Amino acid sequence: MADVNRGNRPLSPFMIGKYYRPQLTSMTSILTRITGNGLLVAAILIVWWLLAAATSPEAFATADAVLTSWFGDLVLFLSLWALWYHTLAGIRHLVWDYAVGLRLDIAEKLGWGVIGGSVVLTILTAIII
Repeated sequence: MADVNRGNRPLSPFMIGKYYRPQLTSMTSILTRITGNGLLVAAILIVWWLLAAATSPEAFATADAVLTSWFGDLVLFLSLWALWYHTLAGIRHLVWDYAVGLRLDIAEKLGWGVIGGSVVLTILTAIII
């Protein structure tokens, strides 16, 4: 049977500001996937550094120069944030697995908690280390 309301609604959310407003829970979910992939890149860099240390002084000097440069410091700092963010988002999902905090207002508070908590924990970890 044909959908009689098809002409009254948009066919796709091509105009995000007009038809679709991204929600905090969807954005934090997408960011969880992005940080997970970013952590893979950081792990590859750390493995490269360790392999270079085991290989030769020249290889270690190259890897160490990259990882201790301003760019390496930035990548490792953002990786530290990604690690905290991904960890807190995982804990949030574990809480949701027990059907706790699924109401929209609580889910938004948990989302802001993950964002704020990851920033605070990143700064504290950077200061301590």
